[in-house]
This record gives sequence, C-alpha cells and structure tokens, in this order.
Amino acid sequence: MGDKLIRQNVVDELDFDPSIDAAHIGVAVDKGIVTLSGHVASFAARVATEKVAQKVRGVRGVVEEIKVRFGGEAPPRDEDLAQRAVQMLDWSATVPKDAVQVKVQTGWVTLSGKVDWQYQKEEAYRAIRRLAGVTGIVNNIEVAPKASAPDVRAKILAALKRNAELEADAIKVTVKDAKVVLEGKVNAWHERRLAETAAWSAPGVRAVEDRLTLG
Repeated sequence: MGDKLIRQNVVDELDFDPSIDAAHIGVAVDKGIVTLSGHVASFAARVATEKVAQKVRGVRGVVEEIKVRFGGEAPPRDEDLAQRAVQMLDWSATVPKDAVQVKVQTGWVTLSGKVDWQYQKEEAYRAIRRLAGVTGIVNNIEVAPKASAPDVRAKILAALKRNAELEADAIKVTVKDAKVVLEGKVNAWHERRLAETAAWSAPGVRAVEDRLTLG
C-alpha cells in the first residue's frame, strides 16, 4: 500500500471519528510512518488521534507532534489540576488507595508510586487523561514483580494462543528480571498492540520490549 493511500485512509478515519475535531490536524506519511501535527482541544483528543492512525492498514509507525490548546479558555492552575487528579485517583475502584502520587507542572501531570498490576498503572493514566486542562502525562508508576519468569512466560504464551487474531507460533517470548521481550512477525500494526497487551497482562511485568516486525 502506497503512502498516498495510507495518508488518505488516516485522514478519512480522523474525519469519521466523532470524538476528534480533525480540522486542525495535519497528516504526513513517509514509507508507512505517519506524522501527526497541528493542535487539538484536549489531551484525550490527542491520544485518540494517535490510536486512530495506528489502526489504519499499512501504518508501520506513528510520530505524534500534536499540541494541546484550550481555545479562548484559560487553562486551570496547576494546583487545581493536581487536586482534581488526586480526586480522580481516589474515586477509582481499580487504583489502590494512596498508591499513586501526583505532580503537575504547566499542565503536565507526572504519576509516581508502586502498584501490583499493569492494569492498575494503565487505569491511573486513563483516569487523569480525561481531565480538562491536562497537556501531557508522564507515567512513572512502577509495577512490583509478583511471579517468576517461567510463570510469566507461560501466562503470556497462553494469552497469545487464546487471541484469534494472532499467530502465536510466530511470536517468541523471553522474560528476564520482570522484562518481556517479544520477537517474531505479525501481519499488521494493531497485532503488535495485541501482543503487547497480552505481555502486559501477566502479573509482575515491569517492561515490554517490542521487537516484532511486520510480515
């Protein structure tokens, strides 16, 4: 698939998604690598734009250079944004109480602390992503290891085999010091994300290195 067609498909997908105002988003494609530029009204819209581009067939990578602008409204003070972020975490049924700390500087939210599972780290990120006034998020939350490397590897392989969209036999999984390395080939960009999600689903995984290539 050529770059021109990929670009048109990305543009069409952005226009189709009702959660995204694509009027100020620029799209460029070079050898399957999509570069997104321009500006949106919220951090959530910025994340949504990147996800839309990633799921288009033929996309091999995404470079995201989108800025967050708040239009005519003044952005909230960092103190107020930090207060709202702490409340969102307290209201979450998934994130352990007092496990995550929040720091805010010029709209950028930094999350730190330690949790037992990757999904708890991701839920903390999602809770903050929805807040108005956030311009970016740095997620430094650590996941405490709770399982041995062989157990982690076995759980990941089982998760890969359960997924009907993946050819599990084409993916090699290596686990060392709570870090998972994925190697092999997949057929599309979104399959890489599926494989990464399977790797993160195992208890105690603290890092995933994706070396998968598109076949």
